[in-house]
Amino acid sequence: MEHKPVLLNEVMEVLNPKAGEIFVDGTIDGGGHAKAILEKISPGGKLIGIDWDKNAIEKFELKITNHQSTIILVNDNFKNMKEILKNENIVKADGVLLDLGFSSEQLDPPAGGAGRGFSFLRDEPLLMTYSDRTRPAYRVLSEESESNLAKVIKDFGEERFAGRIARTIKKNLPVATSKKLAEVVASAVPKNYEHGRINPATRTFQALRIFVNQELENLRTFLESVPQILNPGGRLAVISFHSLEDRIVKNEFRQWKQNGFVEILTKKPITPSPEEIQNNPRSRSAKLRGLKVAQEKQIQ
Repeated sequence: MEHKPVLLNEVMEVLNPKAGEIFVDGTIDGGGHAKAILEKISPGGKLIGIDWDKNAIEKFELKITNHQSTIILVNDNFKNMKEILKNENIVKADGVLLDLGFSSEQLDPPAGGAGRGFSFLRDEPLLMTYSDRTRPAYRVLSEESESNLAKVIKDFGEERFAGRIARTIKKNLPVATSKKLAEVVASAVPKNYEHGRINPATRTFQALRIFVNQELENLRTFLESVPQILNPGGRLAVISFHSLEDRIVKNEFRQWKQNGFVEILTKKPITPSPEEIQNNPRSRSAKLRGLKVAQEKQIQ
């Protein structure tokens, strides 16, 4: 499935990129947002595109033959953005985008592509990793205690049957594929789980993905570094896909506003239109928040 950038027009309105500016796309994924930014910052601008998934970097390189002098691609985690900019001799940026979703190709890899077990609808090795250096999910299930596993599923998946699910997983080890994990979870919860509104495995898969990749810790680390990343007047846009991420972003934005350092550009999070959801169902849970750093006063 072709990757579709979520809330593209809304992101561009929040970021308002201009010719000659320096921008960072911290999660380049399929490159839809990045290509739109490139068009706006040319000529004279620079885009630093970051992705933890080296395959995403390699594929995007093939799409930007006309912008090679305008873009720097880095295979790294967005939490290291401050160090990445320093390594590229860039003091600060005029805009930063963070899209916390994962690409369609990570969920539905092209024919012959290697899946990583992100989707409970496919039968793939249960990795759930963006980087080969990360401990895969199947090892987490084997190595973590039942109590720790239950806490992960409860805290990161907001799953009320976490204890039952963790206990059932431990009884059915090894759980090495996404299909088997989905089946194990389904066997652990009531038959009328959520009255059929969502797949029984949804929250457990989310929890494991967050835990395996330390997604919330990475987001917090990035947000702590934002004051050292953005110029006065610089813009930040963050797209989150579940309440845990959105809560972290909302609280940090609110604190900065109270301190007088930023202007919030989105009084409420921007969500996809019914038309976008129809064209791209995976956008349905997206929330966009944006801010602008004060011109006279920077965050310390």
